[in-house]
Amino acid sequence: MPHTSVKSSFYAYLSRLRWIKRWGLKRNALDENVMEHSWEVAVIAHTLALIKNRYFDGQVDANAIATAALYHDITEVITGDLPTPIKYHSPAIMHAYKSIEHQAEVELLKLLPDALQADFEPLIQHEQLPAVNRQIIKAADKISAYLKCQAELKAGNTEFEIAAEQLAKNIRDLQQPEVVFFMQAFVPSCGLTLDGLMQTN
Repeated sequence: MPHTSVKSSFYAYLSRLRWIKRWGLKRNALDENVMEHSWEVAVIAHTLALIKNRYFDGQVDANAIATAALYHDITEVITGDLPTPIKYHSPAIMHAYKSIEHQAEVELLKLLPDALQADFEPLIQHEQLPAVNRQIIKAADKISAYLKCQAELKAGNTEFEIAAEQLAKNIRDLQQPEVVFFMQAFVPSCGLTLDGLMQTN
């Protein structure tokens, strides 16, 4: 068998995303890690892409978008999850974080066998993706965060009230028709219990 001498710790790093907790500055009723968040962003992004294609004359590759979304927070296995209020607290902090994030991207790419690096480069360095793909992934990321806030509020945790309001505004401000469609069609039922879901059509 060829290439059995190839060794890489890339996947071992990825598997540790399950230990990176999100929303570290807030009291959480429901813990969320980067691995589960990445899956949710990927399925939302996939759905947004399909909505764009089927309802709004889009021409995007839904599978490519879903794949890229799975890797959208991969650098956090090195940097950890820096909460958004800190990340954008000042231009200096934002610039410093972007620099650290870029270096983490470079380090993760180096972990891959040479023959795979070109395939993974746009997945890890998202600035190489088409702008529309990045736009859809960003929207999916915000929707995922909004759903997390709603789940916390439903659990009685008022710690997430302001974040929920800010995210709702940010999502509206995107003015993406596929996002409006998703928020109207899919989000309302996310607050239902299992019994409530089973009573819906």
